[in-house]
Amino acid sequence: MSSQPSVIAGTVAWPRQRTVVTAALLSAGHFAIDLYSSAIGAWQPILVERFGLSLAEAGALGGVMVFSSSLMQPAYGVLFDRFRSRWMAAFTPALAALFISSLGFAPSYFWLAVMVALGGAGIAAFHPAASSQVTEGIAGKRGGWMAIFISSGTLGLAIGPMFFTSIFSRSTTAGVWRAAVPGLVVSLLLLLLAPGPAPRPRSKHLDLAALRVVWKPITILYFLVFIRSIIQITYGQFLPLYLHRERGFTLADASSTLTLYLAAGAVGGFIGGHLSDRFGGRRVILFSMIGSVPFLSLFFLASGWWSIFGLAMGGLILLFTIPVNIVMAQELLPRQAGAVSALMMGFAWGGAGIIFIPLTGWVADSITLGRALAALTVFPIFGFLLTMRLPKQ
Repeated sequence: MSSQPSVIAGTVAWPRQRTVVTAALLSAGHFAIDLYSSAIGAWQPILVERFGLSLAEAGALGGVMVFSSSLMQPAYGVLFDRFRSRWMAAFTPALAALFISSLGFAPSYFWLAVMVALGGAGIAAFHPAASSQVTEGIAGKRGGWMAIFISSGTLGLAIGPMFFTSIFSRSTTAGVWRAAVPGLVVSLLLLLLAPGPAPRPRSKHLDLAALRVVWKPITILYFLVFIRSIIQITYGQFLPLYLHRERGFTLADASSTLTLYLAAGAVGGFIGGHLSDRFGGRRVILFSMIGSVPFLSLFFLASGWWSIFGLAMGGLILLFTIPVNIVMAQELLPRQAGAVSALMMGFAWGGAGIIFIPLTGWVADSITLGRALAALTVFPIFGFLLTMRLPKQ
């Protein structure tokens, strides 16, 4: 079979073996890139000791990472839609790996922040480019392929802190360059084996006319991602602290519980994407929003294994929607796939984190961290009501 793409109904269809290879390699890249996006938490104890950082300075590094890796994603999405360069997805895992793994070599706090920003730029640039390519040429079951891609990233996010902590425990700061190996290997494989983006008319700017036609469902989808991210990112930030300080978990058990929660979310994204192919994205979002609430409530109301079961199941069901929102947005604006993917991923995630992480901490000072986290479970109910306003088709 020829390796050249064929044109069907105005779209480009690559031969199936190329789409499968590309999707698999981009999923591996997503695993690697999110491995580094969760590394700042593991780095902080070492950086605080080496540079004598205050807690405010350490927290500022997290803010730099959120801004450069999440809030900047739409800008990279617009660039990808315009230039359609294969370098944006292929080179960026290596960029993130080199800068994030080398933070211990920074000569000063200023350069430390610069290196975090550059590593975050690699993370931000990868997401819109890769997410817009992973389903190119796939006529059916696009939700399933997007689920594999998204779940790979969520799994990397879950493993990242353990991965870096294990390297720190076996190496000196100078030896942590080994943490760059996954990103470098994935970039090499993407450069050697993955074809570039399928040819299509390039979008030189955001198509406002097309956006005006679908602004209502796009806006609803964005706020649904924002609502989900409120719980996803805030729990990810505060769960170990809550479990250790208020429920008596050891630090190791608290970290393991966080990993379980994030890993369950990775499984949930995989399941949700496949369910959307069968039942439709709107139904999956409705079930995810309302179905997660009882289990998340169980986490706070119960104790022991029942509590942990509630947390894991709540995270699994809540994250059904990760691939669903992205695919629905891409289908609404196919020529702006990079930009809308970034809007549904990094921008919503970063916006929720920048607002609700400090807000939750501020509220927790008055009512305890457990009550502040429990109060967030009301948001999926709002998400359920908002989903009812999505068109059925």
